[in-house]
Amino acid sequence: MPLFDRVGRNIRLNHFGRAYIQHVDRIFEELVQGKREINDLAQGRQGEIELGMSVATHLLPDLLSAFLKDHQAIHFQLSQHEARTVANIAFQLTKGTCDLYISSPPLQQPGVTSVTLLTEDIFLAVPPTHPLAKRSHIHLQEVADEAFISLKAGHSLRALTDTFCQQAGFRPKILFESDEPSTIRGLIRAEQGVAFAPAISWQGSVGPAVIHVPISEPKCQRLIGLSWNTDRSLSLAVRQFREFVIDYFACLQSSSSNAGKK
Repeated sequence: MPLFDRVGRNIRLNHFGRAYIQHVDRIFEELVQGKREINDLAQGRQGEIELGMSVATHLLPDLLSAFLKDHQAIHFQLSQHEARTVANIAFQLTKGTCDLYISSPPLQQPGVTSVTLLTEDIFLAVPPTHPLAKRSHIHLQEVADEAFISLKAGHSLRALTDTFCQQAGFRPKILFESDEPSTIRGLIRAEQGVAFAPAISWQGSVGPAVIHVPISEPKCQRLIGLSWNTDRSLSLAVRQFREFVIDYFACLQSSSSNAGKK
C-alpha cells in the first residue's frame, strides 16, 4: 500500500501512512530506551529516571531518600513546572521526554495511564494571633472579607481554591501573589493575611507559627496522581520507582487518616 500521497512537489502521509507511523514511532522509542539502558550500564548506573512534577510538595526529598536507600545506583533527572498545562504534561509523557509525572489532578488523557496517589484536605492557614486560629473548623464563607495570600494564576492549586471560594459565594481579596509556597508561608507568619494550604504535601513546612484550620463547608480537597505513557515500554528502574511511589503514598494516606481519627 502507498503510505504517501503526492501534492504538487511535496508528499504527505495518507491514512495508511498515519496508521503505520504509530508503530514506527514505538520502534524508535524502544531504540532510544535501549540506548539509554546501555548507557546506564556503561556508566555503572542501574538506571535513569526522568521525573516531572506540577505540584509543590515537601514530600519529594523524603520520597527520593527512602527509595535510594535500596537503589543507590539509580540516577534521577527532576523537573518541576507548577504552572504546566495538562496538554504540556501529556506531550512530555507521550514523546518520552519524561518517564513519570506527579500532578494535581491526575491526568485524564488518551495514551496516558494515571493512578491517584493521595486525597488531601485543603486547610485555611492563619497566623496564631488570628481570631480563627483556635477554631476546630470554619465555613469558608466566614473569611470572605479576609486578605488572601495566594499562588499566581496558572497553578492548579490556585484554580482549585478559586473554585472553593466561588462555591462559598465570594471572590477572594488577594493581597499577595507568589510562585513560591515558601513565600506564602512567610507572609502568613508575618501576619499579612491568610492562605489555603494542603494538609499533607505541605506538612511539616510551616511549624508552630502557622495554624491549619479545617474547612467544613464546602468540602475542600485535592487529588494528586502519578501518570505515565500507556504505550511506552518503561525501564526496570522506572517500574520499580513507580511501584515504590504508589506504596509510599498509600502508607502516607493511611497514616494521615489514622492521625485524623485520634
